[in-house]
Amino acid sequence: MSDTQILTIALVAVPTMLAVLVGILINNSRLTDLRGHMDTRFNDVDRRFDEMRDLWRSELFRVEQVIDARFKHLEERG
Repeated sequence: MSDTQILTIALVAVPTMLAVLVGILINNSRLTDLRGHMDTRFNDVDRRFDEMRDLWRSELFRVEQVIDARFKHLEERG
């Protein structure tokens, strides 16, 4: 194989390798962006679940108080 052939092969291979490398770097940055976006969304969902849990606890506590008051009233009548 002559020097010209080796140079030709290198000149063909280097741009291809550079294009692949640039594609990998761009893809990696996009995946990082996607991960940040997904983390934000999951944190929002977690916060909403926490808020719903607190709401349900307060509502159940209120219902418990109403039931206790009714039982107390029934016990006083009987």
